[in-house]
Amino acid sequence: MAKAKKLTKGQARQIKANQSKKLRKSTEKVQWQDDELAAAETGTVISRFGQHADVESSDGEIFRCNLRRSITSLVCGDKVLWRKGKETQHSISGVIEAVHERDSVLSRPDVYDGVKHIAANISQILIVSSVLPAFNADIIDRYLVAAEQTGITPVILLNKVDLLDDSNREAIENQLNIYRKIGYQVTYMSNETGEGIAELKLQLSQHTSVFVGQSGVGKSTLTNTLMPELGVVTKIVSENSGLGQHTTTVARLYHFEQGGDLIDSPGIREFGLWHLSPEQVSNGFIEFDEYLGTCKFRDCKHQNDPGCALIAARDEGKIFPERLASFQKILASLGDNTLTSRFND
Repeated sequence: MAKAKKLTKGQARQIKANQSKKLRKSTEKVQWQDDELAAAETGTVISRFGQHADVESSDGEIFRCNLRRSITSLVCGDKVLWRKGKETQHSISGVIEAVHERDSVLSRPDVYDGVKHIAANISQILIVSSVLPAFNADIIDRYLVAAEQTGITPVILLNKVDLLDDSNREAIENQLNIYRKIGYQVTYMSNETGEGIAELKLQLSQHTSVFVGQSGVGKSTLTNTLMPELGVVTKIVSENSGLGQHTTTVARLYHFEQGGDLIDSPGIREFGLWHLSPEQVSNGFIEFDEYLGTCKFRDCKHQNDPGCALIAARDEGKIFPERLASFQKILASLGDNTLTSRFND
């Protein structure tokens, strides 16, 4: 059997455009007159599907709605003004007319779409890393920059701690201790042993949270553990590549019995920050704050520049060399838009 040819980026874009066109046509079939719509009410976007979105009403019912053409941005977690149709048309129950102002929004850059929003009104980002796939501090640092940029509180979760052994324990714990000393909360957990699950439930109970992290670190497995009734499908990490296959294909918001909400979003292998300025990236390294603006030269690039206050602070043991190296790597990548997030469908 011949192997299917891989689509080029141009072909993939054309297919996406054709699908969007079909969705627009199906949406145009659903037309309500104003007197066929109920009074406007506030709801929460549970999930977004192209030109449609699932909206939860104030009494907990979920309705699939069309979007007004005037709505240019809508993501999971958005608070919206919507109206229910008196009759369901083509499985569509209502229409979203406006989006309320967001308290926060998590975004990522995209080569073709510019800055793409992932989720809205989040109060806590849970950065999930794991022992397998291999622990990656660079990805954690990128998420920390994104969290600091949006003002969303980050928490670092090390999952699959049952896989820690003599070959990896010291290196991973040393890196996580750096985050603790900077002031970030770090939590250990294991779905296999149950370690940290009770603490995680308490952590989630007062927030609207989102799990972020590379594919395969166990985000969907954790969701299953926290809410087993949902039956979120999980996949085992690929034995060949060590990278997980993406499990969740669209972001969706869930409620916890103990209070709090969780937005389960698609896995991210790389988190590009090239849409940010160097100053914005600098602000994402919170321990650098007292040294920024004190370099000898105002245009200091913080690489090997003479009189760099950050390099001096590193040499004096005031900031961690690992963090400065990560910061320099991110700065060097800002002009490279190939570092955008990649999703598997």
